[in-house]
Amino acid sequence: MPITPLDTAAHIVQLALTPVFLLSGVASLLNVFSSRLARVSDQVNKLVYEGESLKFVGREARLRALRLRSRVLDVAVVLAALAGASTCAAALVLFLGAMRASSAAGLLFLLFGGAVILTMCALAAFMLEMLIASRGLRNLSEQNSPLN
Repeated sequence: MPITPLDTAAHIVQLALTPVFLLSGVASLLNVFSSRLARVSDQVNKLVYEGESLKFVGREARLRALRLRSRVLDVAVVLAALAGASTCAAALVLFLGAMRASSAAGLLFLLFGGAVILTMCALAAFMLEMLIASRGLRNLSEQNSPLN
């Protein structure tokens, strides 16, 4: 049975589903990152603008930790955004390669592989931010513990 243009198009659309699933995952990561950044922002606002927080003994150390968390989250967001852009570019190359009937496999693998690597790096940055947050909470609770 000969392969028709419709069969070829259907196959390309099927192949494009993998990048779409990765893009959906990257979008979910960006949503998590923005939620974490909003929490950091709320904590900074509480420390800076509430009168009671001016008496807080470890205020400057807490602000430094929050600054570090926000920087790490910035890295995670940039990496995830680059992963999303690479995923979109991979899908685009897939379609353009099919339209031009050229071999775009190398570029496709490079872009999709880059998206996976960038997503892994974004997850690593997010993990680092979570570790910083938990360490900061432990330090804060130790400083304000009645046992000290």
